[in-house]
Amino acid sequence: MSFRASVLTLYPQMFPGHLGESLAGRAMERGDWALETVQIRDFATDRHRSVDDTPAGGGAGMVLRSDVLAAAIDHASPPDDTRPRLLMSPRGRPLAQDRVRELAHGPGVVLVCGRFEGVDQRVIDARGLEEVSVGDFVLSGGEPAALVLLDAVVRLLPGVMGNETSGEFESFEHGLLEHPHYTRPQTWEGRAIPDVLISGDHAKIEAWRRVQSENLTRERRPDLLKAKKKPPQG
Repeated sequence: MSFRASVLTLYPQMFPGHLGESLAGRAMERGDWALETVQIRDFATDRHRSVDDTPAGGGAGMVLRSDVLAAAIDHASPPDDTRPRLLMSPRGRPLAQDRVRELAHGPGVVLVCGRFEGVDQRVIDARGLEEVSVGDFVLSGGEPAALVLLDAVVRLLPGVMGNETSGEFESFEHGLLEHPHYTRPQTWEGRAIPDVLISGDHAKIEAWRRVQSENLTRERRPDLLKAKKKPPQG
């Protein structure tokens, strides 16, 4: 069975977006993965098709209603559905490459795109939504974050990338940022490709790339190096 993504959103027209192009788009055409959108508003019960209400206890903004969202989730993901249910949220756990790879090895995902001030906590608890963040910033809604997550996952599905080893030597795969890349012309605006990369000595090339990755990580993301040094838990 191919990877199947269900996206619950108030703006289904935002999908597949860029995922309908390039490698991901061709993979979708081949049936390597499938995408469906569910319009949350279709599950509203009043004549105005209301999906939100004022926050209990007062405050600014509106909150997505638990009854409407739960009905949409139950439609997209019945009890026998084994796919994880993810809520795109700035307060969620940061999305990391190891979680992306886990999702790529699974049957698919159910993605809930929040809007307004937030989502009623009761539906998060009752439907077992895993809150996921794509960064320490706030978006106007969960749709762009859902596209980011799907982009990261779909490219790791079997057959999507032309070179199956491409995903093994990237930033975050081994706890380091990726080394610099170079290609022709050999000299450009007085800047030459490092001699080691055209030496033909593969051992020296790999050693150089490792040092470059470590230096870049130390400079830009020292938190990744600290995480690698943590002793195993348990």
